[in-house]
Amino acid sequence: MKITTKRFATFFSAMALASVLGCASSPTQEGTGEYVDDTVITTKVKSAIFGEPTLKSAEINVETYKGVVQLSGFVSSTAAESKAVELARSVKGVKSVKDDMRLK
Repeated sequence: MKITTKRFATFFSAMALASVLGCASSPTQEGTGEYVDDTVITTKVKSAIFGEPTLKSAEINVETYKGVVQLSGFVSSTAAESKAVELARSVKGVKSVKDDMRLK
């Protein structure tokens, strides 16, 4: 009976460790919590850009990875580009902004 209990405890501990490590992040992959945080940041940045009447929000793409926001797509002027970057930087949780937007 002792052996069965010990095996169960070992198995349970191994499964618990595996599930915790499965949610952990690595340099190339986000953990579950980071993914949720990035999704929230992306939504807030998109909302800020959408709410700005001087920007054509349908032409600006927003992606977030570990708090770094990447803006891509097309803008009509350098002023619009600067405004989009400024709005992205103003969102709580944004660590930095990569500007890959192009003038059309």
